[in-house]
Amino acid sequence: MSATALGPAARAAALERMRGERFDLLVVGGGITGVGIALDAATRGLSVALVEAHDIAWGTSSRSSKLIHGGLRYLEMLDFGLVREALRERRLLLTTLAPHLVRPVPFLFPLTHRLWERPYLGAGLLLYDTMGGARHVPRARHLSKRAALRWAPALRPDSLVGAVRFHDAQEDDARFAVHVARTAAGHGAAVATRAEVTAFARDEGGRVVGARVRDGLGGGELDVRARHTVVAAGVATDRVLELATGRPQDALRPSKGIHLLVPRAAIPMRTGLFMRTEKSIFHAIPWGADHWLLGDTDTDWDGEPDAPVANRADVEYVLSKVNSVLVRPVSRKQICGIYAGLRPLVAAEGAASTTRLSREHRLFAPLPGLSAIAGGKYTTYRVMARDAVDAAARDLGAAAPSRTHEVPLLDAGGEVDALAASDPALAAPIAGTRHRAADAVHACTHEGALDLDDVLTRRLRVSIEVPDRGRAAAAAIAPLVASALCWSDARTAEELAGYLRLRDAEAAAADAPDDVTARARYRAVLDAPKGV
Repeated sequence: MSATALGPAARAAALERMRGERFDLLVVGGGITGVGIALDAATRGLSVALVEAHDIAWGTSSRSSKLIHGGLRYLEMLDFGLVREALRERRLLLTTLAPHLVRPVPFLFPLTHRLWERPYLGAGLLLYDTMGGARHVPRARHLSKRAALRWAPALRPDSLVGAVRFHDAQEDDARFAVHVARTAAGHGAAVATRAEVTAFARDEGGRVVGARVRDGLGGGELDVRARHTVVAAGVATDRVLELATGRPQDALRPSKGIHLLVPRAAIPMRTGLFMRTEKSIFHAIPWGADHWLLGDTDTDWDGEPDAPVANRADVEYVLSKVNSVLVRPVSRKQICGIYAGLRPLVAAEGAASTTRLSREHRLFAPLPGLSAIAGGKYTTYRVMARDAVDAAARDLGAAAPSRTHEVPLLDAGGEVDALAASDPALAAPIAGTRHRAADAVHACTHEGALDLDDVLTRRLRVSIEVPDRGRAAAAAIAPLVASALCWSDARTAEELAGYLRLRDAEAAAADAPDDVTARARYRAVLDAPKGV
C-alpha cells in the first residue's frame, strides 16, 4: 500500500496508530486548514494525527468559488497586507507547490463609468500585478468596448463602456484538499475520516491531552493521546470549542454563499466575468470545458453549520446579477447544479454586515494544550497552517521551522491511467459524465472516499455538473464502489438510496422561498421514513 493512499486499509491503519501512540499534535478537522496543518506539522518532524467527522473537505472547503486569488476587492478596503500575502501564496502554488492543481484563469472586469473608473481600476490592478513578486500570470490589459465585446459577445453593449482583462487562478477545492491530505500522509500523518471527536481529555492539571473519538464506520470509541490539540473545524469551531470548554462560544459569524453551474454554451464568452455588486463581487468563472460557475451570495446564516442550503431567493439573486448584463438571459431550467457553503468569518463587534468582516485568520488558546484557528480564506491555507503549528510548537518547546513553502504537493496524475489500463471495464465512461469508471474506484482506493456522495460530489463533481445531479452515475458506479469498499448488496442499495435522497433534499430546499423554509424542507426529505 502506498504511503500516500487514503483507502480503507490506510484508514484502519491510522485508527490503529491512534489507539497505541501518543502524538505530538492532534488535528481536529479535515478541511483545507486542517489538512494543511497536518502537512506542516508532519514536514517539521512532528508526529501527527488528524480526525475528521465526515469527509476530507466535506464542509466549506468543497463549496468555495474554487479560486486562488489575491482578493482584488480587498484593495478597495485598503487591506494591502492581506492582498500581498494572498498574491505571494498564489505565486507559490502556481510555480512551485501545485502547478498540476492550480492554473491561471482570465477575467473581464467591465467598466461602467467613462471618466474615473479606468484610471482608478488600472491603478488597483497595477498593484495587483506587482504586489505578489515576480510575474506569474499575464498582466492586466485595458480593452476598448469593441475589444471587450470580442472577448465576451454575451454581454449587452449598453452594459459597459470598456473593460480591463486580468488573471487570477483556479483549483478544484475538494480535490486540492485531498492532495494536501495525501501529501501529509506520505510524510507520516495518521489521517482518519468518519472519526468524530465526542469529548476532550484533560490531565489532573487541566491541560488538554487528547480526545475521545467515535469511529463512524466500525463503531465504538477510542482515546487519541496528544501533547497538543488544534481545532481547525471551520464553521463548526464554536461547537467544538464548546465541547472542550463547557461554555457557549461565539467566535464566528458564518456567511452563506451559493453558486450555480450552467452550461458553457449558455453564456458565449472566452473569458470569465468579474463585476461589482451592491454588496460584494459577482463572478462567472470558467469551470472545466463545459460549464460556468456563477456566484456568489453573502448572507447571514443562523442554522446548523453542517447543512447550509440554497433557497429560491438565492438562486434568483444570482440569475438576476448575471442576466443584468447578458444579451440572452440564463434561465433556471439551464442550471445543472447548485451548492451552498459557509464562510467561517471571525466575528467583529459592531459589524453590521458579513461583507465587511475581514478574511484574516485568528488563533485562539482557550485551554492549556488546546488551540484553534478560524477565519482566513482558501488561498492562504498554508499561511494559516504555518501560524497554527508555530503556536503549537511553542507550546511543545519544538524549534523546527515550517517547510511547506518548499514541499510540492503530491502529483498523482498517472495513478488513474494505470488503473484504467489494468482493466478494460475500468476504462469505460461513467453514464452521463466525462469520467471513467477508474476515477470512481481510485477515489475509494486512494483518495479517501467512503460513500457515493464522497465520490460523486467531492471527488468527481458529478452531483453539480449534470442535470440529473448524478442519479444515473450513482446507479452505474454503485457496484464498483461496493467492491472497492467491501459493501454487501443490502449496504449498496442503502447507500444508493441515501445518495438519491440527499439530492432530492437539496432540490426541495432550492425551491423554498427563504432559509427557514429551505432548512425545514431539506430535513423533511432526509428524515422521511424509507420508502416514502
